[in-house]
Amino acid sequence: MKVDGIAFFENSAKPAAADARARLAAAAANCGLEVVPENPDAVVVLGGDGTMLAAVHRFPNVPLLGFNLGSLGFLSAVEAPQFEDALKALAAGRFALSRRTALEVRGVLALNEVVVSRGVSGHVATLDLEVDGKPATRFSADGLVVATPTGSTAYSLSAGGPILMPESESFALTPICPHALSSRPLVVRDTARVVVRARGRNGADAPLSVFADGAPVGALAAGESVEIAKSSVTVPLVELEGYNPYKVLARKLGWSGSSVK
Repeated sequence: MKVDGIAFFENSAKPAAADARARLAAAAANCGLEVVPENPDAVVVLGGDGTMLAAVHRFPNVPLLGFNLGSLGFLSAVEAPQFEDALKALAAGRFALSRRTALEVRGVLALNEVVVSRGVSGHVATLDLEVDGKPATRFSADGLVVATPTGSTAYSLSAGGPILMPESESFALTPICPHALSSRPLVVRDTARVVVRARGRNGADAPLSVFADGAPVGALAAGESVEIAKSSVTVPLVELEGYNPYKVLARKLGWSGSSVK
């Protein structure tokens, strides 16, 4: 794939975003990249992972390259000292596209995760879980995270879920603060249809909330269910030459004694 025109997409709330954009626009021109107002070949995202998720919806099916202006950033894996070198690699075609699996819930795309949560209610959520039409389990918790491999290092990881590598073709189903030690994360193949049903106590419980990548997509009343499945749409992320996902994990998670350089 050849990249001639790029766009910048930044988190304007980040104090460094405006300066970074101006500096990188000049660097892009020096590399032979044109900053275009529409129909870019690729988008350089300035911010953290939240900005990357916003860019997914703003630029559907356009390759995204994340420049990290945040504190962690798994999706925005290029750090400030490498910004200019990353633009040169992009202009020279020294990259690959990673087509990332996404989820769909109620017609909405989610690159990272779908969350069913008790929301502002003080009551525990009791949920029935069904996978491919088969009853799997019932658990009581603050909610459930259904995460893609890309999103496995986000909310799911914070809730105790596993790290899934991008090519693993699986989803992680992670209960949030479960009320029984037997409620553990579950890994299923990414072709599975996951159905979550809310169970109420005499119909008096407040409805649960459903989120796609942190954005609300509706409520789930007692007795209602929601289906979460693999989207037919994939999200193209730019992986620069030499990209090593294990190196990113080692750096971002502070793995000690790592042999990954």
